Amino acid sequence: MDRVPILKLGDILIISIQVDLEDQSVLALQEDLADKVVSTGARGVIIDITAVEIVDSFIGRMLATIADMSRLLDADTVVVGMRPAVAITLVELGLSLGGVRTALNLEKGVALLDLARSTPR
Repeated sequence: MDRVPILKLGDILIISIQVDLEDQSVLALQEDLADKVVSTGARGVIIDITAVEIVDSFIGRMLATIADMSRLLDADTVVVGMRPAVAITLVELGLSLGGVRTALNLEKGVALLDLARSTPR
């Protein structure tokens, strides 16, 4: 099983999904991310899905679960790089990804996290 790499940029963790995710790799990613958020004190998580061409309810639930888990560990989550076809599919599946913010690309995702940190909670 290939593990999804988690990169650190300042106090932001970046996950770039480049492979098809299976149940085991998603569970490993969630565990790895939780450990990394705690060990680094990360304040933000960016999930880059630019390479994801097809999405199903499993991927949608995975994104929402990661965002919920990160929020519980005091890190905001932004999903970046969503293709129009992926957005349409998520809507058609009835997956609103509540609580998950999105941005068009990595640069805008970082800016969104910077804005969230400068705004009092």
